Amino acid sequence: MNEYLMPLTGGVFLGLSAMWLLLSLGHIAGISGIAWRSLAGPERVWRALFLLGLLVGGLVTHNVIGRPVPAESTAALWLIAASGLLVGLGARMGGGCTSGHGVCGLGRRSPRSLVATLTSMTLGIVTVFIMQSMLGGSV
Repeated sequence: MNEYLMPLTGGVFLGLSAMWLLLSLGHIAGISGIAWRSLAGPERVWRALFLLGLLVGGLVTHNVIGRPVPAESTAALWLIAASGLLVGLGARMGGGCTSGHGVCGLGRRSPRSLVATLTSMTLGIVTVFIMQSMLGGSV
């Protein structure tokens, strides 16, 4: 497949799966909310299966494409752990993660999701700029 067809196909499947979850169960496909409630909330079974499907999907993709997706990081383990904790904290503070706001919230024309998505994307771009330009790191 060419370099544009794979991401396009993935995006279509992501959008269709988010619509399917919303129409079939009435839930938004926000990963942070699904993960959090799979540990401490009702309806744990479908949430656990959803998360398992993400892992299995990654394994299938790895086997079809033949390389890690995403490529293995060369960043220090402490930086990866700190980044994950900050993302998790931001998702809880923002009332959802980028997948929930960006994929599902924007599709439902939620003003709160528009602000959350714009904020997340802007700060992501600023972070990459700082890491690459000012600190000389590779992101």
